[in-house]
Amino acid sequence: MQKILVTGAKGQVGSELQYLASSFPEFLFFFTDYEELDITHAEAVLSFFETHQFNYCINCAAYTAVDKAESDADRAFAINVTGIKHLAAACQSVNGRLIHLSTDYVYHTLQNIPFKEDDSTEPQSVYAITKLEGEQIAQALNPNTMIIRTSWVYSSFGHNFVKTMLRLGKEREQLRIVFDQIGTPTYARALAEAMLTIIQKIESRAVEPAAFTGIYHYSNEGVTSWYDFARAILQWADMHIPIFPIETKEYPTPAQRPPFSVLNKSKIKTTFGLTIPHWQDSLTECLDAIYADL
Repeated sequence: MQKILVTGAKGQVGSELQYLASSFPEFLFFFTDYEELDITHAEAVLSFFETHQFNYCINCAAYTAVDKAESDADRAFAINVTGIKHLAAACQSVNGRLIHLSTDYVYHTLQNIPFKEDDSTEPQSVYAITKLEGEQIAQALNPNTMIIRTSWVYSSFGHNFVKTMLRLGKEREQLRIVFDQIGTPTYARALAEAMLTIIQKIESRAVEPAAFTGIYHYSNEGVTSWYDFARAILQWADMHIPIFPIETKEYPTPAQRPPFSVLNKSKIKTTFGLTIPHWQDSLTECLDAIYADL
């Protein structure tokens, strides 16, 4: 039975992996968050890997407060770079494979076609810079590393844009949402299922193990703006408050966001035979899950 360690297990993707674990009984899961395993402590990480001899590590641990990172760069670097360094090295020491989640924010080039994995990166924020450095150090230390860049992640677990819109839809008389940042939302459950399916296919030899390495993109299908994403959320929830599109310059933030960060997912779909749901379908699934828990 293959052992899979999931770090950052209390976050959105980690929580979805916990939710899906029972559907993958061929794997033995270990779920940790910083209380159980602080990835910034090298000796603790190495000892944990040597004790349990993990076959896979799915790293969901990250510093994701994009704006706060601008004034908390040391902590962002400690988690997103140094922490990944420790995980990659420990994983390599037990001949394990590492899946490391990264971000669409590593791109910033002005274009209107989806980014491919080999397109040039141009991170413009502390968060994006640390995520890219984490990618690079993981690949350098462990050749059996898969980087998955994803975008606009949300879930029925944790704090995210979907839940914020549902809350503000009740609290505010109107909303003003940026319309000139274009990308694709990603339902964390769809991403989590995709990662477990990839491991499943590697273990069954449906896909050659060599395919595990390198950079891949995963988000839902389709393209939208934050404004249209918000409209879809409020429409589903039958909230009829006015919502107005605004430009990014009207809503200044400490960290820069890419104006366009749509990801080309052809590589991951072709290599692993994945069918990726449209963002509108995944949004409906997530909202159903949120309201089912109310």
